[in-house]
Amino acid sequence: MTRTPKSLHNYQDCGCAHQKCGYLRGSRMDAADIVASVLVVGIIVVSLLSNVVVLICFLYNPEIRKQVPGLFILNLTFCNLLLSVSNMPLTLVGLITTGHPGGSGFCQIVGFLDTFLTTNSMLSMAALSVDRWVAVVFPLSYHSRIRHRDAVIALGYTWIHSLCFSTVATCRSWVGYHHLYASCTLCNARAKGAGTQFIIFTVALHSLTFLLTLIVLCVTYLKVLKVARFHCKRIDVITMQTLVLLVDIHPSVRQKCLDEQKRRRLRATKKISTFIGTFVVCYTPYVITRIVELFSAGPISPHWGVLSKCLAYSKAASDPFVYSLLRHQYRKTCSLLANKVLKRSPLNSSSLRMENSAGRSNTNSNATNNIQPPTNKPLGQ
Repeated sequence: MTRTPKSLHNYQDCGCAHQKCGYLRGSRMDAADIVASVLVVGIIVVSLLSNVVVLICFLYNPEIRKQVPGLFILNLTFCNLLLSVSNMPLTLVGLITTGHPGGSGFCQIVGFLDTFLTTNSMLSMAALSVDRWVAVVFPLSYHSRIRHRDAVIALGYTWIHSLCFSTVATCRSWVGYHHLYASCTLCNARAKGAGTQFIIFTVALHSLTFLLTLIVLCVTYLKVLKVARFHCKRIDVITMQTLVLLVDIHPSVRQKCLDEQKRRRLRATKKISTFIGTFVVCYTPYVITRIVELFSAGPISPHWGVLSKCLAYSKAASDPFVYSLLRHQYRKTCSLLANKVLKRSPLNSSSLRMENSAGRSNTNSNATNNIQPPTNKPLGQ
């Protein structure tokens, strides 16, 4: 009786034979795997630190907790943190060991989390875009249109949507260690017997998550950009009329006003491009690779598969900056926390104390002047 080599057991979990599977990795790490491992380590570190900072800001600042978008950001942060401590380390182990990093049952749990967390994150981004669209397009009726109850209902849908797809994939045993992506996720080879059912499931999953979220992002943020440009034009008209009336204005002041106009026009475009661009750059290669894998008979390069998976992971590291840490409220909270940890008073509070002390000294001097004894008068007066 011939024994199967130990190196082949790692590949058979995905249903592949060593001779036929074109995207299997070698038994040793090459330069590309080393670079990918370093990239995954960097993504894990940045994702953990940035998402933990967002979570601390949320817990520390009551104003952030009162806002409706805070619930969506909290859900997105939760998904990113869980992805950083479950799926990313397993991918790193798979790259280092170039084989199956755990048992079949453990890998199915991690594969369930991969589908659930990725889907939940995408839908949370769609919910955030809808919230910002309502806030910009309907500013006067925003609080009546978007309430905490509505946010809870939207979050409930994202969880049910994500749980349905991830549960079906796990119950049908369609998740396992996929060597193309060096991670526990949906595995085509494990679903060979399903055939058309797995194809329909995968297409529906990416259509109702990635494609739906992309459409929502484009529609809502382009509407926001249209409103922002309209307001910029109104401000520019008022600014130009003011500059015409102020004949004696210094040329440097005039130039500063014109430069501010240009920055104002580009600011909204940069923000919208960041929201949509990071989503497209991070998720599109991975989703396209998934779809091509369904219908392509030829092998796909394992280096490309790992790169597409790393790009998808990088969204968890960029989300805290895109949606939270670059905003004024979060930056202010981070500054207060840093000053509290370093036990130094912020500049505003110190200046406020100086103003208060100056005010108290002025008050005391005025009071002293008011209670000075009267001048002695002659007796005859």
